[in-house]
Amino acid sequence: MKVKLVVIGKTDEKFIKEGIKKYNDRIKHYLPFEYAELPDVKRSRTMAQEVQKRMEGELLLNSLQPGDYLVLLDENGKMFTSREFSGYVEKRMISGTKRIVFFIGGPYGFSGEVYNRADAKVSLSKMTFSHQIVRVIFFEQLYRAMTIIRNEPYHHD
Repeated sequence: MKVKLVVIGKTDEKFIKEGIKKYNDRIKHYLPFEYAELPDVKRSRTMAQEVQKRMEGELLLNSLQPGDYLVLLDENGKMFTSREFSGYVEKRMISGTKRIVFFIGGPYGFSGEVYNRADAKVSLSKMTFSHQIVRVIFFEQLYRAMTIIRNEPYHHD
């Protein structure tokens, strides 16, 4: 199974880039993984949030291929422990999913079109994180999931 993380906007924060690189390098030892940063939507002062979400949604949806299993990282999604998330990923692997794609939206979330296309929603916490910092959190949790699946000594219950 291939895994892809698609996000809106680049980051200039050095610590976020370093965290992404660290866990990206680790994840690639377990499965084919792709990370895509889509360009920010150029926002004017008069642009409504819904318009921005719709424009970002079009960019996100255009990154999909037929047959992709789409998971939104969303505050209203299903919450997992790290061990439960590893089981969720492993179940997708066993089920024959060819590619699972995770989306992190922009600062206002996802458009209705993106929600309608989604196969699942996952929440990483009850807390709200910036769409920048959540990238590193997701990378680390995916790496942790892979070590749990392989029964390697990284995760401690």
